[in-house]
Amino acid sequence: MTPKKVKDFFTRLQKQNPEPKGELEFTNDYTLLVAVVLSAQATDTGVNKATRALFKAVSTPEEMVKLGEAGLKQYIKTIGLYNAKAKNIIALSKILAAEHDGKVPRTREALVKLPGVGRKTANVVLNIAFGEKTIAVDTHLFRVGNRTGLAPGKTPEEVEKKLLKAVPDQYLRHAHHWLILHGRYVCKARRPDCPACVVRDLCAYKDKTKE
Repeated sequence: MTPKKVKDFFTRLQKQNPEPKGELEFTNDYTLLVAVVLSAQATDTGVNKATRALFKAVSTPEEMVKLGEAGLKQYIKTIGLYNAKAKNIIALSKILAAEHDGKVPRTREALVKLPGVGRKTANVVLNIAFGEKTIAVDTHLFRVGNRTGLAPGKTPEEVEKKLLKAVPDQYLRHAHHWLILHGRYVCKARRPDCPACVVRDLCAYKDKTKE
């Protein structure tokens, strides 16, 4: 996709949704981190249902450690892989309390050292909590990047690198949210809603759906 098309692509997404927001619910930087860890291989809707009660009881790493792994499981048992996630969340909470004064670190290097936190999770936290111009490539962004021709790549990291290079700086702050929402609600996996797509004429996808 040419630089002009890329600019048009994001100009249209911005016009459609000037201030995009993530759909995970949280109360502070720490609960955001917990929510993102829980969202791996799970839906935001499912995570939100579980965390509404959890975040009323817990809002700091110290409170999470006090709750304990068994107590945490009672809140998140409806979420996939909850046993492993509970173990990681208690472990990362202990590290935050002991090594980071109970605060979420502001660098990717420090974040990915935490149990259960990979590059994608770190990028989400850096973007939402600290306003960093990062792009977290999940299944939606990977699909949109490849399907549209915006940033084709064989791995999430390859797509991420191409997006960071292609997206004009003025759009980088919100690019992650525009693309994830576009992939979730318009450029869907099984049947994209091409008639409703504001960038369909810029898209390289050959099998566009019709009304």
